[in-house]
Amino acid sequence: MSRVAIIGAGPSGLAQLRAFQSAAEKGAEIPELVCFEKQADWGGMWNYTWRTGLDEHGEPVHGSMYRYLWSNGPKECLEFADYTFDEHFGRPIGSYPPREVLWDYIKGRVEKAGVRHYIRFETAVRQVSYDETSGLFTVTVHDYVADRTYAETFDWVVCASGHFSTPNVPYFPGFETFAGRVLHAHDFRDALEFKGKDVLVVGASYSAEDIGSQCYKYGARSVTSSFRSAPMGYKWPSNWEEKPLLERVEGHMAYFVDGSRKHIDAIILCTGYKHHFAFLGDDLCLKTSNRLWPLNLYKGVFWEDNPRMVYLGMQDQWYSFNMFDAQAWYARDVILGRIVLPSKTEMNAEDLAWRAEEESLETAQEMFEFQGKYIQSLIDATDYPSFDIAAVNKTFLEWKHDKYEDIMGYRNKCYRSLMTGTMATVHHTPWLDALDDSLETYLSDEPEKRLQTVS
Repeated sequence: MSRVAIIGAGPSGLAQLRAFQSAAEKGAEIPELVCFEKQADWGGMWNYTWRTGLDEHGEPVHGSMYRYLWSNGPKECLEFADYTFDEHFGRPIGSYPPREVLWDYIKGRVEKAGVRHYIRFETAVRQVSYDETSGLFTVTVHDYVADRTYAETFDWVVCASGHFSTPNVPYFPGFETFAGRVLHAHDFRDALEFKGKDVLVVGASYSAEDIGSQCYKYGARSVTSSFRSAPMGYKWPSNWEEKPLLERVEGHMAYFVDGSRKHIDAIILCTGYKHHFAFLGDDLCLKTSNRLWPLNLYKGVFWEDNPRMVYLGMQDQWYSFNMFDAQAWYARDVILGRIVLPSKTEMNAEDLAWRAEEESLETAQEMFEFQGKYIQSLIDATDYPSFDIAAVNKTFLEWKHDKYEDIMGYRNKCYRSLMTGTMATVHHTPWLDALDDSLETYLSDEPEKRLQTVS
């Protein structure tokens, strides 16, 4: 029996475990599975920690999750095809649930599947190497519970550690003497810290949009977002303005490339993340920027120089949970011998064709349709439950429209499940007034009693 090492028990790693469990449920003989997870519980990024910097074991903190995060896209676009929100909650809920609600949903599927025994928690992967002679990987890990380092061999390695954990931190002149606080989005945990303060958010993508919105919601005096290429262009509140790129800071004053300046108390760098795999040598390591089609991965999954090295979830993401599922099911079927990979030359040719198509994309619609087509190609080759990609794309399009219509109110919109047809319900409290993001409060039938109005 072959052995498969899975690195990470976040959504991608759990998708891989669920894929194998689904096959076993239907009578297939599956390989021995060992999942290594350095945190004490599963869920990856959705397993919130208050810690920043280093964790209790001296490991770099994996999570970039912050308190009060709510989904910034409709849950209907990420719903598992084999485990619906209806099944999990037994009732309709809103289209934009908070972090704890989504974590509960993720856990529900793998608890039902009974795959927790495959995971070795509080075990950090130190090194992965490959022996050409034996055709085996050696995975060296550190078990923090037993405080010991050991190594085991595997036939396959699935890297599902994610790529939103190692921050990309630019430098601007004056940071050394800035009179306020400078932090990366990776270390942002609580918007209440910035109540009554003038906040500068550097960046113009999803983190900048959402962290700035969090700061506004919880009472920042003003929010300024600084862009390098183009402004986000939403209809911001009166105390939020967009400025071109930050040039330098002096004391509490931020100077921008257009010559303007503004008083700032805190700077939050929403400047993205690096694909970083400290446990991999160059012969196995994916090196890419965050894009829809990273090179050297056949089907966006298999390392072309050694296809027994598998990567899940390494793409820039419009789709998320259901894309990880599609990749995990396909990887499973290759490992089980149901799908035979082509030659390296053929793999590389297909890889380059996808990249060429990606480089032709210009609009957001073209981008999520491209990713939808990719997911469909994976699903068509496996027994993963089919779902309507075109309907998901339509929902993405409506979501983009809603945001431009009302950036602070789009989370109050509702969509219909593309799996069950159930219409989401309007949440009992509008997003701007919903200050308690706990599972208990979210699922209650009572509006929040203490509301905050931000002018």
